Amino acid sequence: MFKLHTYIFRIVTLCSVAILFSCQDKLKQMRKWDEEMLTPQTVGKHINLFYTDSGYVKANLRSKVTHDFSQLEFAYREFPEGLEVDFFDDQGKKNTIKADYAMMYQNTNLVDLQGNVVVTTADSTILKAQQLYWDQTHSWVFSDIDYNIRLNNGALNDGKGFDANEKFDKFSSRSNVGVQIINEEPE
Repeated sequence: MFKLHTYIFRIVTLCSVAILFSCQDKLKQMRKWDEEMLTPQTVGKHINLFYTDSGYVKANLRSKVTHDFSQLEFAYREFPEGLEVDFFDDQGKKNTIKADYAMMYQNTNLVDLQGNVVVTTADSTILKAQQLYWDQTHSWVFSDIDYNIRLNNGALNDGKGFDANEKFDKFSSRSNVGVQIINEEPE
């Protein structure tokens, strides 16, 4: 009787180990499928995209490479080698954004710009940061990390974290050090 229990115990152990290793193989296969699913739907190279409205150029995006992941539930486009975008207002004035890396999230209209981000506005304001978010829906730009800005009136700010509208005429810094230019008009 004792040998029968030992024999049954060995068979059950052997079956359990076989099932365990079988599950691990399935897990490895599932992870491989996940990796395959994270490949871009399309890859574009040497992109020079123009956005027009009523016959006028509103934006021009240039990038060496773009990856389109619009097949995913949380769709996005990636610019792994950076991008440069020129925006034109109704008077034809140009604002430019450059970054070493970018992601554009389609569901939220949020753009994440990273690495040597430089924003140059038509009025000569220059903002530099290592990361910047642009909320296209609300026309709002913000960051939580260090930045440097030179405003068109000569004011200089080094700070950490800011919120601004796209025109940078509404700019709120969370903390900064800099030189402010104040024009006092006689009363």
